[in-house]
Amino acid sequence: MDLMASPSTLHPPVPRIRPATLDDLDTLVRIENSTFETDRISRRNFRYLLTKANAATLVKEWKGQVRGYAMLLFHTGTSLARLYSYAVDPSFQRRGIGRELVEASERLALERECIALRLEVRRDNPASIQLFEKLGYRYLEVVPDYYEDHAAALRFEKTLAPHLNPELVRVPYYQQTLDFTCGPAALMMGMKALQPELELSRKLELRLWRESTTVFMTSGHGGCGPYGLALSAFHRGFEVEVHVNDEGALFITSVRDPEKREVMQIVQEDFLDELRGSPVDVVYGALSVGELQECMEQGGIPVVLISSYRLYQEKFPHWIVVTGFDEHYFYVHDPYVDFEAGKTLTDCVNMPILKKDFQRMARYGKTGQKAVLILKKPKAPRRHQQQ
Repeated sequence: MDLMASPSTLHPPVPRIRPATLDDLDTLVRIENSTFETDRISRRNFRYLLTKANAATLVKEWKGQVRGYAMLLFHTGTSLARLYSYAVDPSFQRRGIGRELVEASERLALERECIALRLEVRRDNPASIQLFEKLGYRYLEVVPDYYEDHAAALRFEKTLAPHLNPELVRVPYYQQTLDFTCGPAALMMGMKALQPELELSRKLELRLWRESTTVFMTSGHGGCGPYGLALSAFHRGFEVEVHVNDEGALFITSVRDPEKREVMQIVQEDFLDELRGSPVDVVYGALSVGELQECMEQGGIPVVLISSYRLYQEKFPHWIVVTGFDEHYFYVHDPYVDFEAGKTLTDCVNMPILKKDFQRMARYGKTGQKAVLILKKPKAPRRHQQQ
Protein backbone atom coordinates (compact mmCIF):
# COMPACT_ATOMS: atom_id res chain seq x y z
CA MET A 1 0.00 0.00 0.00
CA ASP A 2 1.34 3.42 -0.87
CA LEU A 3 1.35 5.32 2.41
CA MET A 4 2.01 8.53 0.49
CA ALA A 5 -1.18 8.21 -1.53
CA SER A 6 -3.51 11.18 -1.29
CA PRO A 7 -7.01 10.85 0.25
CA SER A 8 -8.53 11.32 -3.20
CA THR A 9 -6.54 8.34 -4.47
CA LEU A 10 -7.63 6.15 -1.59
CA HIS A 11 -11.24 7.27 -1.87
CA PRO A 12 -11.88 8.33 -5.46
CA PRO A 13 -14.84 10.70 -5.95
CA VAL A 14 -18.15 8.97 -6.54
CA PRO A 15 -20.60 10.42 -9.10
CA ARG A 16 -23.81 11.45 -7.40
CA ILE A 17 -27.19 12.92 -8.13
CA ARG A 18 -28.31 15.50 -5.60
CA PRO A 19 -30.83 18.36 -5.22
CA ALA A 20 -29.71 21.58 -6.87
CA THR A 21 -29.14 24.72 -4.78
CA LEU A 22 -28.67 28.39 -5.57
CA ASP A 23 -24.92 27.74 -5.56
CA ASP A 24 -25.52 25.81 -8.81
CA LEU A 25 -27.28 28.71 -10.50
CA ASP A 26 -24.35 29.85 -12.69
CA THR A 27 -23.68 26.30 -13.85
CA LEU A 28 -27.34 25.60 -14.59
CA VAL A 29 -27.60 28.73 -16.74
CA ARG A 30 -24.40 27.82 -18.56
CA ILE A 31 -25.60 24.29 -19.33
CA GLU A 32 -29.00 25.64 -20.42
CA ASN A 33 -27.53 28.21 -22.80
CA SER A 34 -25.02 25.78 -24.28
CA THR A 35 -27.65 23.06 -24.82
CA PHE A 36 -30.70 24.89 -26.17
CA GLU A 37 -31.01 27.48 -28.93
CA THR A 38 -34.60 28.44 -28.05
CA ASP A 39 -37.02 28.10 -25.11
CA ARG A 40 -34.21 28.59 -22.63
CA ILE A 41 -34.94 28.89 -18.93
CA SER A 42 -33.70 32.31 -17.87
CA ARG A 43 -31.54 32.95 -14.82
CA ARG A 44 -34.51 34.62 -13.16
CA ASN A 45 -36.76 31.63 -13.85
CA PHE A 46 -34.12 29.21 -12.58
CA ARG A 47 -33.94 31.18 -9.34
CA TYR A 48 -37.73 31.12 -8.99
CA LEU A 49 -37.92 27.39 -9.75
CA LEU A 50 -35.18 26.66 -7.21
CA THR A 51 -36.67 28.74 -4.41
CA LYS A 52 -40.41 29.37 -4.74
CA ALA A 53 -42.07 27.09 -7.27
CA ASN A 54 -43.66 23.74 -6.51
CA ALA A 55 -40.70 22.13 -8.22
CA ALA A 56 -37.53 20.11 -7.66
CA THR A 57 -34.25 20.18 -9.59
CA LEU A 58 -31.69 17.38 -9.55
CA VAL A 59 -28.08 17.65 -10.76
CA LYS A 60 -25.53 15.00 -11.71
CA GLU A 61 -22.22 15.87 -10.11
CA TRP A 62 -18.78 14.32 -10.46
CA LYS A 63 -15.48 15.64 -9.10
CA GLY A 64 -17.31 18.73 -7.94
CA GLN A 65 -18.58 19.51 -11.44
CA VAL A 66 -22.27 19.56 -12.40
CA ARG A 67 -22.69 17.74 -15.69
CA GLY A 68 -26.45 17.86 -16.15
CA TYR A 69 -29.78 18.61 -14.53
CA ALA A 70 -33.41 17.51 -14.52
CA MET A 71 -36.31 19.64 -13.29
CA LEU A 72 -39.69 18.38 -12.06
CA LEU A 73 -42.89 20.36 -11.59
CA PHE A 74 -45.58 19.12 -9.21
CA HIS A 75 -49.30 19.87 -9.43
CA THR A 76 -50.64 20.79 -5.99
CA GLY A 77 -53.45 18.55 -4.83
CA THR A 78 -52.78 15.84 -7.41
CA SER A 79 -50.46 12.85 -7.79
CA LEU A 80 -49.07 14.11 -11.08
CA ALA A 81 -45.54 15.31 -11.85
CA ARG A 82 -44.09 16.78 -15.02
CA LEU A 83 -40.52 16.55 -16.27
CA TYR A 84 -40.28 20.21 -17.18
CA SER A 85 -36.73 20.19 -18.51
CA TYR A 86 -33.51 18.22 -18.53
CA ALA A 87 -30.13 18.94 -20.09
CA VAL A 88 -26.62 17.51 -20.12
CA ASP A 89 -23.48 19.59 -20.60
CA PRO A 90 -22.52 19.13 -24.28
CA SER A 91 -19.02 18.03 -23.21
CA PHE A 92 -20.47 15.03 -21.36
CA GLN A 93 -23.31 13.91 -23.59
CA ARG A 94 -23.78 10.31 -24.79
CA ARG A 95 -22.52 8.91 -21.48
CA GLY A 96 -25.86 7.86 -20.00
CA ILE A 97 -26.17 10.94 -17.80
CA GLY A 98 -29.55 11.89 -19.24
CA ARG A 99 -30.94 8.44 -18.50
CA GLU A 100 -29.63 8.58 -14.92
CA LEU A 101 -31.28 11.95 -14.38
CA VAL A 102 -34.63 10.80 -15.78
CA GLU A 103 -34.59 7.65 -13.65
CA ALA A 104 -33.69 9.70 -10.57
CA SER A 105 -36.59 12.03 -11.41
CA GLU A 106 -38.96 9.06 -11.48
CA ARG A 107 -37.76 7.94 -8.04
CA LEU A 108 -38.21 11.44 -6.67
CA ALA A 109 -41.71 11.69 -8.13
CA LEU A 110 -42.66 8.44 -6.41
CA GLU A 111 -41.22 9.73 -3.13
CA ARG A 112 -43.53 12.74 -3.54
CA GLU A 113 -46.48 10.30 -3.96
CA CYS A 114 -46.84 10.95 -7.69
CA ILE A 115 -47.92 7.99 -9.80
CA ALA A 116 -47.61 9.58 -13.25
CA LEU A 117 -44.82 11.52 -14.91
CA ARG A 118 -45.50 13.51 -18.08
CA LEU A 119 -43.30 15.48 -20.43
CA GLU A 120 -42.97 17.15 -23.81
CA VAL A 121 -40.05 16.64 -26.19
CA ARG A 122 -39.23 18.23 -29.51
CA ARG A 123 -40.43 16.19 -32.43
CA ASP A 124 -37.03 16.66 -34.08
CA ASN A 125 -35.08 15.31 -31.09
CA PRO A 126 -34.76 11.58 -31.91
CA ALA A 127 -32.20 10.89 -29.17
CA SER A 128 -34.53 12.03 -26.38
CA ILE A 129 -37.55 10.34 -27.96
CA GLN A 130 -35.61 7.07 -28.13
CA LEU A 131 -34.54 7.44 -24.49
CA PHE A 132 -38.09 7.96 -23.24
CA GLU A 133 -39.41 5.08 -25.31
CA LYS A 134 -36.72 2.78 -23.88
CA LEU A 135 -37.68 3.89 -20.38
CA GLY A 136 -41.30 2.91 -20.97
CA TYR A 137 -42.93 6.26 -21.69
CA ARG A 138 -46.18 6.10 -23.65
CA TYR A 139 -46.81 8.50 -26.53
CA LEU A 140 -49.90 10.64 -25.96
CA GLU A 141 -50.15 13.17 -28.79
CA VAL A 142 -48.38 15.62 -31.05
CA VAL A 143 -48.61 19.32 -30.15
CA PRO A 144 -48.03 21.58 -33.16
CA ASP A 145 -46.32 24.95 -32.82
CA TYR A 146 -45.29 24.23 -29.22
CA TYR A 147 -41.84 25.84 -29.11
CA GLU A 148 -40.70 29.40 -29.75
CA ASP A 149 -39.39 28.43 -33.20
CA HIS A 150 -42.79 26.82 -33.99
CA ALA A 151 -41.44 23.28 -33.78
CA ALA A 152 -43.89 20.58 -32.73
CA ALA A 153 -43.68 18.66 -29.47
CA LEU A 154 -44.55 15.07 -28.64
CA ARG A 155 -46.23 14.36 -25.32
CA PHE A 156 -45.34 11.26 -23.32
CA GLU A 157 -46.44 9.76 -20.03
CA LYS A 158 -45.15 7.00 -17.77
CA THR A 159 -47.17 5.33 -15.04
CA LEU A 160 -44.86 5.01 -12.05
CA ALA A 161 -47.23 2.61 -10.30
CA PRO A 162 -47.76 -0.04 -13.00
CA HIS A 163 -49.93 -2.19 -10.71
CA LEU A 164 -52.69 0.40 -11.03
CA ASN A 165 -55.04 -0.19 -13.93
CA PRO A 166 -57.41 2.79 -14.16
CA GLU A 167 -60.82 2.50 -15.77
CA LEU A 168 -60.63 5.54 -18.03
CA VAL A 169 -63.35 7.00 -20.24
CA ARG A 170 -62.19 8.60 -23.47
CA VAL A 171 -63.06 12.20 -22.62
CA PRO A 172 -61.80 14.85 -25.07
CA TYR A 173 -60.17 17.84 -23.41
CA TYR A 174 -61.44 21.41 -23.73
CA GLN A 175 -59.70 24.36 -22.08
CA GLN A 176 -61.93 27.12 -20.70
CA THR A 177 -61.24 30.40 -22.47
CA LEU A 178 -62.46 32.73 -19.71
CA ASP A 179 -61.94 32.74 -15.95
CA PHE A 180 -65.66 32.15 -15.29
CA THR A 181 -66.48 29.40 -17.82
CA CYS A 182 -65.15 26.30 -16.04
CA GLY A 183 -68.71 24.94 -15.73
CA PRO A 184 -69.53 25.12 -19.44
CA ALA A 185 -66.08 23.77 -20.36
CA ALA A 186 -66.44 20.78 -18.01
CA LEU A 187 -69.97 20.14 -19.28
CA MET A 188 -68.77 20.30 -22.89
CA MET A 189 -66.11 17.66 -22.22
CA GLY A 190 -68.69 15.33 -20.69
CA MET A 191 -71.15 15.84 -23.53
CA LYS A 192 -68.45 15.29 -26.16
CA ALA A 193 -67.47 11.98 -24.54
CA LEU A 194 -71.06 10.78 -24.86
CA GLN A 195 -71.78 12.38 -28.23
CA PRO A 196 -68.56 12.43 -30.30
CA GLU A 197 -70.15 14.33 -33.18
CA LEU A 198 -70.76 17.36 -30.92
CA GLU A 199 -68.56 20.26 -32.02
CA LEU A 200 -66.77 22.03 -29.17
CA SER A 201 -66.33 25.74 -29.76
CA ARG A 202 -66.08 29.01 -27.92
CA LYS A 203 -69.52 29.91 -29.21
CA LEU A 204 -70.96 26.85 -27.46
CA GLU A 205 -68.94 27.61 -24.32
CA LEU A 206 -70.39 31.13 -24.08
CA ARG A 207 -73.90 29.97 -24.95
CA LEU A 208 -73.81 27.44 -22.13
CA TRP A 209 -72.52 30.12 -19.78
CA ARG A 210 -75.38 32.47 -20.71
CA GLU A 211 -77.88 29.68 -20.10
CA SER A 212 -76.39 28.50 -16.81
CA THR A 213 -74.99 31.55 -15.03
CA THR A 214 -76.08 32.45 -11.53
CA VAL A 215 -75.63 36.12 -12.57
CA PHE A 216 -73.45 37.08 -9.59
CA MET A 217 -70.44 35.55 -7.88
CA THR A 218 -68.06 36.75 -5.16
CA SER A 219 -66.58 39.12 -7.74
CA GLY A 220 -66.51 39.57 -11.49
CA HIS A 221 -68.80 37.74 -13.88
CA GLY A 222 -71.34 35.23 -12.70
CA GLY A 223 -70.42 31.58 -12.42
CA CYS A 224 -72.54 28.58 -13.30
CA GLY A 225 -74.51 26.47 -10.85
CA PRO A 226 -75.60 22.83 -11.16
CA TYR A 227 -79.24 23.57 -12.01
CA GLY A 228 -78.47 25.80 -14.98
CA LEU A 229 -75.84 23.39 -16.28
CA ALA A 230 -78.26 20.47 -15.91
CA LEU A 231 -80.90 22.30 -17.94
CA SER A 232 -78.38 23.10 -20.65
CA ALA A 233 -77.48 19.42 -20.93
CA PHE A 234 -81.14 18.35 -20.90
CA HIS A 235 -82.06 20.84 -23.63
CA ARG A 236 -79.40 19.17 -25.80
CA GLY A 237 -80.94 15.76 -25.36
CA PHE A 238 -78.74 14.30 -22.63
CA GLU A 239 -79.99 12.40 -19.64
CA VAL A 240 -78.80 14.14 -16.50
CA GLU A 241 -79.06 13.75 -12.74
CA VAL A 242 -78.30 16.51 -10.25
CA HIS A 243 -76.96 15.59 -6.81
CA VAL A 244 -76.71 18.39 -4.24
CA ASN A 245 -76.43 18.21 -0.47
CA ASP A 246 -78.15 21.52 0.21
CA GLU A 247 -81.64 22.64 -0.80
CA GLY A 248 -80.70 26.27 -0.28
CA ALA A 249 -79.26 28.65 -2.86
CA LEU A 250 -75.73 27.66 -3.80
CA PHE A 251 -72.81 30.12 -3.56
CA ILE A 252 -75.04 32.72 -1.91
CA THR A 253 -73.12 32.83 1.40
CA SER A 254 -70.03 34.19 -0.38
CA VAL A 255 -71.93 37.22 -1.76
CA ARG A 256 -72.38 40.12 0.66
CA ASP A 257 -74.60 42.45 -1.33
CA PRO A 258 -78.27 41.75 -0.33
CA GLU A 259 -79.59 42.73 -3.75
CA LYS A 260 -77.18 40.38 -5.52
CA ARG A 261 -78.11 37.58 -3.13
CA GLU A 262 -81.78 38.13 -3.89
CA VAL A 263 -81.17 38.01 -7.64
CA MET A 264 -79.16 34.79 -7.30
CA GLN A 265 -81.96 33.21 -5.29
CA ILE A 266 -84.61 34.19 -7.86
CA VAL A 267 -82.47 32.79 -10.71
CA GLN A 268 -81.98 29.50 -8.86
CA GLU A 269 -85.69 29.19 -8.09
CA ASP A 270 -86.44 29.78 -11.77
CA PHE A 271 -84.00 26.99 -12.74
CA LEU A 272 -85.63 24.66 -10.20
CA ASP A 273 -89.15 25.47 -11.46
CA GLU A 274 -88.09 24.43 -14.95
CA LEU A 275 -86.35 21.30 -13.66
CA ARG A 276 -89.51 20.22 -11.80
CA GLY A 277 -91.34 20.17 -15.12
CA SER A 278 -88.65 18.01 -16.73
CA PRO A 279 -87.51 14.39 -16.36
CA VAL A 280 -84.23 15.58 -14.78
CA ASP A 281 -83.79 14.01 -11.33
CA VAL A 282 -82.70 16.38 -8.57
CA VAL A 283 -81.40 14.28 -5.68
CA TYR A 284 -80.64 15.89 -2.32
CA GLY A 285 -77.71 14.12 -0.75
CA ALA A 286 -73.97 13.68 -1.32
CA LEU A 287 -72.62 10.90 -3.51
CA SER A 288 -70.10 8.61 -1.85
CA VAL A 289 -66.92 7.44 -3.60
CA GLY A 290 -68.53 4.08 -4.26
CA GLU A 291 -71.70 5.64 -5.67
CA LEU A 292 -69.68 7.91 -7.95
CA GLN A 293 -67.80 4.90 -9.29
CA GLU A 294 -71.06 3.02 -9.78
CA CYS A 295 -72.44 5.90 -11.82
CA MET A 296 -69.40 5.71 -14.09
CA GLU A 297 -69.68 1.94 -14.42
CA GLN A 298 -73.24 2.50 -15.68
CA GLY A 299 -72.02 4.88 -18.38
CA GLY A 300 -72.37 8.20 -16.56
CA ILE A 301 -69.87 11.05 -16.78
CA PRO A 302 -69.61 13.04 -13.51
CA VAL A 303 -69.17 16.81 -13.66
CA VAL A 304 -68.18 17.82 -10.14
CA LEU A 305 -68.05 21.08 -8.21
CA ILE A 306 -64.84 21.47 -6.20
CA SER A 307 -63.12 24.15 -4.17
CA SER A 308 -60.12 25.40 -6.12
CA TYR A 309 -58.16 25.96 -2.92
CA ARG A 310 -56.54 22.51 -2.87
CA LEU A 311 -55.37 22.96 -6.47
CA TYR A 312 -54.63 26.67 -6.73
CA GLN A 313 -54.72 28.03 -3.14
CA GLU A 314 -57.55 30.35 -4.11
CA LYS A 315 -61.05 30.00 -2.72
CA PHE A 316 -63.52 29.95 -5.58
CA PRO A 317 -65.99 27.33 -6.88
CA HIS A 318 -64.63 25.34 -9.79
CA TRP A 319 -66.01 22.61 -12.07
CA ILE A 320 -64.05 19.57 -13.30
CA VAL A 321 -65.03 16.36 -15.11
CA VAL A 322 -64.15 12.89 -13.79
CA THR A 323 -62.60 10.68 -16.46
CA GLY A 324 -61.83 7.48 -14.56
CA PHE A 325 -60.83 5.74 -11.37
CA ASP A 326 -58.77 2.89 -9.96
CA GLU A 327 -58.29 1.40 -6.52
CA HIS A 328 -56.81 4.57 -5.01
CA TYR A 329 -57.40 7.48 -7.39
CA PHE A 330 -59.96 9.45 -9.34
CA TYR A 331 -58.76 10.89 -12.65
CA VAL A 332 -60.06 14.27 -13.78
CA HIS A 333 -59.84 16.82 -16.58
CA ASP A 334 -59.44 20.34 -15.23
CA PRO A 335 -60.54 22.94 -17.83
CA TYR A 336 -58.32 25.62 -16.24
CA VAL A 337 -54.66 25.79 -17.32
CA ASP A 338 -52.53 27.95 -15.02
CA PHE A 339 -50.00 29.16 -17.58
CA GLU A 340 -48.55 31.70 -15.15
CA ALA A 341 -47.44 28.81 -12.93
CA GLY A 342 -45.76 27.07 -15.88
CA LYS A 343 -48.59 24.59 -16.49
CA THR A 344 -49.58 23.20 -19.88
CA LEU A 345 -52.53 21.18 -21.11
CA THR A 346 -50.49 18.08 -20.21
CA ASP A 347 -50.82 18.92 -16.53
CA CYS A 348 -54.61 19.19 -16.67
CA VAL A 349 -55.59 15.98 -18.47
CA ASN A 350 -56.47 12.80 -16.52
CA MET A 351 -54.99 14.24 -13.34
CA PRO A 352 -54.76 11.51 -10.66
CA ILE A 353 -56.19 12.63 -7.30
CA LEU A 354 -56.23 10.40 -4.23
CA LYS A 355 -59.82 9.50 -3.38
CA LYS A 356 -59.49 10.86 0.16
CA ASP A 357 -58.20 14.17 -1.24
CA PHE A 358 -60.94 14.23 -3.85
CA GLN A 359 -63.58 13.90 -1.13
CA ARG A 360 -62.09 16.89 0.67
CA MET A 361 -61.95 19.12 -2.40
CA ALA A 362 -65.40 18.15 -3.77
CA ARG A 363 -67.17 20.78 -1.69
CA TYR A 364 -67.28 24.56 -1.61
CA GLY A 365 -67.65 27.28 0.97
CA LYS A 366 -68.00 27.33 4.73
CA THR A 367 -71.16 25.24 4.54
CA GLY A 368 -69.46 22.53 2.46
CA GLN A 369 -71.84 22.73 -0.49
CA LYS A 370 -71.60 19.73 -2.83
CA ALA A 371 -72.88 19.39 -6.37
CA VAL A 372 -72.45 16.67 -8.99
CA LEU A 373 -74.04 16.27 -12.41
CA ILE A 374 -74.20 12.78 -13.88
CA LEU A 375 -74.44 12.94 -17.67
CA LYS A 376 -75.66 10.00 -19.73
CA LYS A 377 -76.16 9.40 -23.43
CA PRO A 378 -79.34 10.69 -25.01
CA LYS A 379 -81.97 7.97 -25.33
CA ALA A 380 -83.09 9.22 -28.73
CA PRO A 381 -82.30 12.22 -30.95
CA ARG A 382 -84.32 15.31 -30.07
CA ARG A 383 -85.91 17.12 -32.99
CA HIS A 384 -84.82 20.63 -31.98
CA GLN A 385 -81.52 20.27 -30.13
CA GLN A 386 -79.64 23.46 -29.39
CA GLN A 387 -75.98 23.66 -30.39
